[in-house]
Amino acid sequence: MKISIITFIFLAFPSIFFGQSLISGTVLDSKGTPIFGANVYLEGAYDGNTTDEHGKFIFETFETGVQTLAVSYISFEASKTISDVSKMQDLKIILREDVNSLETVTISAGSFSAGDNSKISVLKPLDIVTTANALGDFVGALQTLPGTTTVAEDGRLFVRGGDADETQIFIDEIRVFTPYSPTTNNVPTRGRYSPFLFDGISFSTGGYSAEYGQALSSVLLLNTIDEPAQEKTDISIMTVGGGLGHTEKWKNSSLSLNATYINMAPYMAVFPDRNDWTKPFKTTAGEAVFRQRIGDGLLKVYGAFDASNFELTQEDINNPMGTRFKLNNKNFYTNASYSKMLNNNWTIFGGGSYTLGNTKLGIDETAIKDVENSAHIKLKLKKRFNNRFILNFGAEQLTTDFNENYKVTDFDTKVGFNNTIWAAFTEADIIFSRKLALKLGLRGEYSNLFKEYTVSPRASFAFKTGKNSQLSLAYGDFFQQPESEVLKFDHSLKAQHTQHYILNYQYAAKNRIFRAEIYRKQYDKLVTYNDEFPDNNSTFKSDGNGYAQGLDLFWRDNESLNNIDYWVSYSYLDTQRKYKNYPVKATPNFANTHNLSVVAKYWIDNWKSQIGFSYQYGSGRSYTDLNTSGFLQNKTKSYNSLSLNWAYLISQQQILYVSVNNVLATKNVNGYQYANTPDANGTFARRELLPAADQFFFVGFFWTISDDGKDNQLDNL
Repeated sequence: MKISIITFIFLAFPSIFFGQSLISGTVLDSKGTPIFGANVYLEGAYDGNTTDEHGKFIFETFETGVQTLAVSYISFEASKTISDVSKMQDLKIILREDVNSLETVTISAGSFSAGDNSKISVLKPLDIVTTANALGDFVGALQTLPGTTTVAEDGRLFVRGGDADETQIFIDEIRVFTPYSPTTNNVPTRGRYSPFLFDGISFSTGGYSAEYGQALSSVLLLNTIDEPAQEKTDISIMTVGGGLGHTEKWKNSSLSLNATYINMAPYMAVFPDRNDWTKPFKTTAGEAVFRQRIGDGLLKVYGAFDASNFELTQEDINNPMGTRFKLNNKNFYTNASYSKMLNNNWTIFGGGSYTLGNTKLGIDETAIKDVENSAHIKLKLKKRFNNRFILNFGAEQLTTDFNENYKVTDFDTKVGFNNTIWAAFTEADIIFSRKLALKLGLRGEYSNLFKEYTVSPRASFAFKTGKNSQLSLAYGDFFQQPESEVLKFDHSLKAQHTQHYILNYQYAAKNRIFRAEIYRKQYDKLVTYNDEFPDNNSTFKSDGNGYAQGLDLFWRDNESLNNIDYWVSYSYLDTQRKYKNYPVKATPNFANTHNLSVVAKYWIDNWKSQIGFSYQYGSGRSYTDLNTSGFLQNKTKSYNSLSLNWAYLISQQQILYVSVNNVLATKNVNGYQYANTPDANGTFARRELLPAADQFFFVGFFWTISDDGKDNQLDNL
């Protein structure tokens, strides 16, 4: 049979006669709005087109059979359609918003971020050392944020009606068991750790992640620097001591060292305070961070040691000779952590810490020695299934061995406890769109001391109300073991419990941020006892309860006023509780109803100087007036403190820093001490509990020596 040339060509190359396949359709967003300019193409081929103003596309292809049609457009997730080419006509393709962007809603209820890497940061790293009243202490800087309470004589973080023991601190996600140096009455403590080793801080005033436990009120997360920019040396000379730091870099590793020596004796000789110091406060401290890159993983080892001591005599209305107090403390803390990206979007994190605290106290004829050994081990995994669903889960163990030797005259006793807590947690981040996100978590714990299981559900929800604003809701259950001062006497109690309810509104745009938050905390199973101070003979119960509720406001603006950066914080707090030795439910003596902080920083270019201003106000705190009936029925006068600082750039890498706390020398009263017995008229005499000093003066010289000669504070002030 003969076949013509035309027939042969027809059979061998049918596309010449039948033509190319036609691919067409429309690309829309989730609201049905056409997307103009989207890229539409067949994978592995050169065939494709872009959508017109109506979202439509059309093109021809020689490809046959099953193919993959890809569609992509900026700020949207890419789409792929797998089908036979013959069926790719009049397609309707819906693109979802890319939630992996800066415009995506974030969970913000109860959480503040401070650092350069967070999406919305309320504080910058150098705010810690340039805020007038903070004096280089990160806790002092955080006390200018809403939700905190002004307790000037203590120095620790009191958050939303909770006492200082209800806030836990973590370094690189690992627990710090003894974050503060011990002190005595009316002498505020400080955080142990240098702010210069950290590049990020997350401070939660409530509703925090299920990953963290053993805190009724809040957690403070400190993250050490992952990779220093360059080698440098930091030298500081201060009126209260000095410091030396150095960072060394190698190809895949680095080491940062920091040493500090503080001696208040010269300062006290010039500016004596109300205490009679036998040995003014003195401390020697050192820190180190070692970092090692291991492939895609990062190993970090952190260590800190400090030794402090002082001895003084304080006024006592019941003792004409005063109360003699001496303290010697040595503390060692170390942690190690390793994180690595695995295959298939898995991330692994493992770490652990160890704390050894040794404290010797002398109060008149009483000698007390406390030794604490604590450890924390943690392992967690994170799986990013896609940009919209992330699962985080893990387990941890916290162990504390506390022993105390108490000796007075011929009486000698030993008390203590050993407790191990096992915990497991899981948490899912579900991002429905750039406007809607949900975080669901569950934490379970078991206490070996109490033989008790606790389960803590937690949930946070965020909805974007506008381009720059959002609403967040949070709920959570939180448990915490009683503090060492109780557990050393009684091992049969229960974990203390609270529930958080939080509603948050946040607006952030053009270097301005505004936050408003209302909250409610409900306490139960708080520890109660029947003596003024707990001891071996006290009766302990877990029947206390209480509540805390209020409003927090925050505004920061470094855009509206030229060269001026300022923020304002206000907190309203309504709280009562029945715990410790309280005979009735009452407002605790550490709680202020109203707290206000105003911080401002003004850069004067011609002077190469930054002028800082910080004002703190706290309404009166409750105290028990023994000359009238009732319990915690009266209020002290309000707390007022205005602080100023001046940072002058001597040269590119040298700074002279001067500050005065409470520059107006306002006489603040922390409370009252009453006589143990009344006088002949039946009146209890009393004295005011005043700060050791009304003012504090500080002068420091800071010199940075870096490889490029440009690593200084000039660009950061």
